[in-house]
Amino acid sequence: MKQVPATDTQVRIADNGISIKTEGIKWVINPYDEFAVEEALRIKQIHGGTVTVVTVGSDRAQEAIRTALAMGADKGILIKDPALENADALGIARAIATTLTSLPFDLIIAGHRAVHDDKFQVGPAVAEFLDIPHIPFVIKEEIVDRKIRCHRTIEGGTAILESPLPALFTTQRGLNEPRLPSLPGIMKAKSKPLNIKTLADIGLNPAAVENPLIKITAMNLPPERKEGRIIQGESLEEKTAALVKALHEEAKVI
Repeated sequence: MKQVPATDTQVRIADNGISIKTEGIKWVINPYDEFAVEEALRIKQIHGGTVTVVTVGSDRAQEAIRTALAMGADKGILIKDPALENADALGIARAIATTLTSLPFDLIIAGHRAVHDDKFQVGPAVAEFLDIPHIPFVIKEEIVDRKIRCHRTIEGGTAILESPLPALFTTQRGLNEPRLPSLPGIMKAKSKPLNIKTLADIGLNPAAVENPLIKITAMNLPPERKEGRIIQGESLEEKTAALVKALHEEAKVI
């Protein structure tokens, strides 16, 4: 799970030109990760077990973990270390996978992407590091006889894939509708375990994450859109002719 700026937050570029200003931002659980938490809770309700939420981040990420605990998750783990501050998706995946090697698990569920950077990398990389199957973009799943059958979106349709457990799948819109934390859930979340671990605690050398393969060199806001134009004309034919002419002579798209 990852904490990201809310989609209705105004994002501003920091003075260094390679990060965003964090002041005044509302932080939330990444929407696709929220699907993951909800699906884990539904699986627990049917099959039993426990739900552990794992994230990499700063102290601020504890708020998102507590939200997941209030939804019904059993415990949370925050991996917090100065070496991870500039880590890329591969470094983050390595830290999560290393943490999971010390935890018994049957299934890992992750959002297919974070809405703020759209990298699509952490979930699949965790599966690769753990050497387990990975099924992306899942919109429906069922578990029978230690196997998971997933419906996943593909271009123009849906594919059905089956895998033995343990496995990892990533979520897509349509999988479920995440619940809102209840007041009793919020109260219970305060007493649920939330462990903060450093790289030393999980047995990972900081050198494994301190040299990212991808670095941000600059951030720029998209150019402002030009004002729209209303095509004038006395009739539909005149408007159509004027539109075709503008597309040909001005926009040069036909």
